[in-house]
Parts: sequence; structure tokens; C-alpha cells
Amino acid sequence: MFEKVVPVNKERHANKRIKEITGFGFASRFHIAYVTMHEFARAAAIYPIVFLEDKEKDEFRPVVLLGLDAGSNLFVGADGKWDASYVPAIIRRYPFALAGTDKEGQFTICIDEASELVSDTEGAPLFENGEPTQVIENVKRYLSELQQMDAVTRDFAKFLAANNMLTPLNMRVRENTRVKNIAGCYVINEERLNNLSDERFLEIRAKRYLPAIYAQLISLAQIERLVTLNDKRTEEAKAKATIQ
Repeated sequence: MFEKVVPVNKERHANKRIKEITGFGFASRFHIAYVTMHEFARAAAIYPIVFLEDKEKDEFRPVVLLGLDAGSNLFVGADGKWDASYVPAIIRRYPFALAGTDKEGQFTICIDEASELVSDTEGAPLFENGEPTQVIENVKRYLSELQQMDAVTRDFAKFLAANNMLTPLNMRVRENTRVKNIAGCYVINEERLNNLSDERFLEIRAKRYLPAIYAQLISLAQIERLVTLNDKRTEEAKAKATIQ
């Protein structure tokens, strides 16, 4: 999704403009998207939520599954429209992102200069008379909120891992005429959750992790949605090939 990410600079981007997102073609090849725990409730009604292990950073990150195969986003149609009521925040923030600085706890706003949303002639300006416009202020506020949510989500995932509450997901689903294994990700182990001590369970409640935990468990039923969408896309491709 990001190709040429650089810090926003008033000299470098003095004449740059940002076009409004009217399509999501830039995300059509992403079969996963990172989500914060604050998104779980809305995301769980549409996407399966799982955890991926980042061995280099020794942590787990929650993502939604957008497709059954790498390079295929089943929620972005040929017209670039997103076929669901909720779009993950990491995709809605495009083409902007936050990057860490040399100072701990400080971040800088970056932009993907390769994005089709960045223009010299169309859209809202990033700067006027050398000063940031409302576009920059809105992005700054939005990314700051996401960064705070991300910090809470990292603590949530660390807590789950530290208390041995994550387990590998091994699931077999039907994909047209064959069976596909979904593996390589982790989910919350419901049995271990139910066997927690009263003290530990009350700690989870006090941390306000319960809604996210139950949302993740419920979300796994959405794997069937992916199977249905995948079958539909396959049939549409076959029909189109027959017509041609």
C-alpha cells in the first residue's frame, strides 16, 4: 500500500494537494489489515480478527482477514468500491502515516508521494503561504488518536501473550471444489479464558479488555463470509471468461 513514504515538509510539499478518497483500488491486493482493539466491535461484524506474530519485535498484532489468499482483497470490487460498512482505520488514513523519530514518544507525519491521491493540481492544499492547512491539522489529530489506540492495543496483545491466552488457528474451509487450510495466525483460546482464576478475570475486566476478547472470538464466524465472497468472485471471473 505504501511505496514512497517521506516526512511531510513545507518546502518539499508546498504545492502538493490531497484528493478525496473515492475508491480503494490501492488496497485491492491486501488480504490483511491491522486494526486496533477499539475497532474490534465494528470489525467483528464483517471480518475475522486474528493475531499475527512478529518474531523480530517479539509481539503479536491483531489484523482483520480481507481475503483467503495473499494479494486478494475480497472487499474491494473492480470499481474500487469497498463492499462493507466499515473500513479499517489504517486504510482510511492513507496516504498518511506516522513514523518514529530519534526522540522516544515523538512521531512525525509522513506521506506516500507515490499515491494517486497526491496531486499538484487537484484536491485540498497541504500548505498555504508556507503554513499547514486544515488538512494537516486534521491528519495530525487523526493520526495522534490512532497512535494512542495503537499503544493500548500493544499492551492488550502483550497481556494475552503473557497469560498464554493465544493459540494457533488451524481451520479447514471449503474453497470452491477444494479444501483450504487457514493457518499461520493466532486466536484467543476460549477454554483458557473460561479457566482463568477469578482474580485474573477481574483484572481483565478492570483493564476493559473483555469486549475486545469476545469480539475477537465472535468474529471467527466471518470466515464463512470470506468463503462466500471468494466463491462469488470465482464464479464472476468464470462467467466473464466465458463471455469473452
